[in-house]
Amino acid sequence: MSLVGSDRRYGLIAQGLHWLTAILVLWAWLIAGTWRHAGSDGAAIQMLHETLGLTVFVLVLVRLVWRLFDRRPPEPPMPGMMALAAKASHWLLYGLLVAIPLTAITGSWLEGHAVTVYGVGAIGPWLTVSRSLGRQILEVHQLLGTTLIWVAGLHAAAAIFHHVFLRDRVLRQMLPIG
Repeated sequence: MSLVGSDRRYGLIAQGLHWLTAILVLWAWLIAGTWRHAGSDGAAIQMLHETLGLTVFVLVLVRLVWRLFDRRPPEPPMPGMMALAAKASHWLLYGLLVAIPLTAITGSWLEGHAVTVYGVGAIGPWLTVSRSLGRQILEVHQLLGTTLIWVAGLHAAAAIFHHVFLRDRVLRQMLPIG
């Protein structure tokens, strides 16, 4: 297995970035907002959520840069609308993965709160305080987070559909085995 992509599959770097992003997004989503009900552990859970979110943001930026240089396997033959839906969903996922942390940072700073990251500490707030605007942006952040989970779920279902019904290599080319 190669670190870079080929005509048959994505390379280990692209696969690793893909699966690490998926795991961290799911983890961040599962703990989202739980700090409000966690008592004395709330601050640590919120810091974990913020750390996961910023880690995903950095991973996505690395993925986008890597995508410019890495070789990707060609899309298997599929109807035009299916190919368009695949491209649109991939770019929607990337857009959400960038917008979600940006709305979290902006909303938190506008509310007057720093974003806290393990090993780094508090970052900001570097914007003028506008609590109502910050709260609205954080509501958008929550909506985008839920949207991301749904789109990612559809993305996974489409990969399984390709594997089970179309019997093409779409799913296998992103797995480190097979």
